[in-house]
This record gives sequence, C-alpha cells and structure tokens, in this order.
Amino acid sequence: MKKLMITLSALALLTSCVSKKEYAALEAKNKETQDLLNTCTVKLNSCLEEKAGLKATVDGLRETNQHLISTSKDMTILSTKGAENIEKALESIKEKDLKITRMQDALTKKDSVTLAVVTSLKSVVGMNDQDIEINVDKGVVFISISDKMLFKSGSYEVSDKAKGVLSKVAKVVNDKPDFECMVEGHTDTDVLKGNSCLIDNWDLSVKRSTAIIRILSNDLGVKPEQLIAAGRSSYVPLVPNDSAENKSKNRRTRIYVMPKIDQFYDMVEKEMKKPTAAAPVQK
Repeated sequence: MKKLMITLSALALLTSCVSKKEYAALEAKNKETQDLLNTCTVKLNSCLEEKAGLKATVDGLRETNQHLISTSKDMTILSTKGAENIEKALESIKEKDLKITRMQDALTKKDSVTLAVVTSLKSVVGMNDQDIEINVDKGVVFISISDKMLFKSGSYEVSDKAKGVLSKVAKVVNDKPDFECMVEGHTDTDVLKGNSCLIDNWDLSVKRSTAIIRILSNDLGVKPEQLIAAGRSSYVPLVPNDSAENKSKNRRTRIYVMPKIDQFYDMVEKEMKKPTAAAPVQK
C-alpha cells in the first residue's frame, strides 16, 4: 500500500511535466499494477486459508497417527497375551489327551483280561444249557445259573447237579488268584410261607449266596478272601414277575468273576505315571 501511495505521488508530480499520452500510459500501467496487486491479495488469502486447512488436516493426521500407535501397542500386548494363553491351552489339551490315551490303554488291558476270563469260563464249563449263561455285564464277567438247577423251591440247599457246575467255576477262579468272585442271589416276588428259617426273600437270596460260597470255599478250594456274598431279593428282575415262566427266569444266581477294583486303579495309575515321550527335534 505504501508503494502504491509513492507511485501515485510520483505520478502527481510527473503530470505537470509529461504529456497526456504518457500520462495515459502511466495510468494504464498503474491500473494493471493495482489489478495484479488485487489478484495477488486474493491468492494470498486463498493460500492462507488453504494453509490453515492443511494445518488442521496435519494436526488431525498426527492425532490419528498417535492413536494408531497407541492402539498398535495395545494390540501387540493383547496379541502376546493371547498367544501365551493359546499356548497354555494347547499344553493343557495335550496333557488331557495323554491322560485319556493312557486311561484308554488301561481300559483296553482290562477288556483283554475280561475277554480271557470269558474264554476260560466257556472253555471250562463247556455246557450248552439254557439254564447257564456266560456273559459280560458293564465290563464284568458273570455266570448266571437258573435256580432250578441250583435249589429246590424256597430252599437254599445246593443240589448235587449244581456242584458239578460250581467245580468248573472254582477251577477258573483258582487260576485267577488276583480276582474276586461275587455270588449274587435273586428271587421272584412270591412271599415265603411255611419256612421258619427264612424271614423273607432278602433272607433267601443271601442264604443261597452264602450256601454256594461255602461249597466254593470248603469243598472246592477257593480262597475265602476272594469270595463275596450278595443278595438282591426280587428287586432286580430280568422280566416282570407276572407269570410262572417269568418268575422262573428271575430266580437265578449270578457268579461274577472280576479283577479287584484296587488292581484296576493300580493299572490306571501305572499308565498315568508313565513319562511323556520326548518330542522330536525339529531341524
């Protein structure tokens, strides 16, 4: 602006000594200069506004960048912790898988022993009689003998015919000194009458069990510590007690030949204590 005033003053001084033509030329030049100045002023203001906008953008980008850096650090921390947790979880899964495998190995061994016992019993008993059943129930080997082969109705005196079967059972049990033999008596629902020695079906089922145990122990050489007496009365029927035929099926004695429970747990424990195989070295 100061330059413009100087220029105008100079023009005023010169008007007195220049021609109209020169004056007109100077005036046109002055207008051109003024227009150029106005244009520059507009551009300057535009540049200043653009600069302010760019500064605001830069400030925003800096803030965003700082936030991203901070978030990135947090994500790195989270990722590290996540990786550690995943690693721990994988180790836990591996450990559980190993335990499951060893439990399965123990159960497989037990199943192999059970199968061997079934084979031995079927080989020794060697009878194809509907009153005698050799089978496995919940992993335990049993011989089910109909009571009509073992006892007279309402009696717990073992028949001579039954002693032949019991001698074969005793042979298998004697070959398995680490096994237990549980004799389990079952009755039908008929109420006992006219027998002063028996109170009820509970009494009858247990006395039939102990009668067989005495023969196994006293006459057939089975160790008493291997024997277990049990009575179930009429409360675990195979079929409803609604006919003479069904009642006959329910009157039975089961002889279980089974590994001792503590031996099975020892087997499992030994499997669990086996050292973990070393991981292959990665090259």
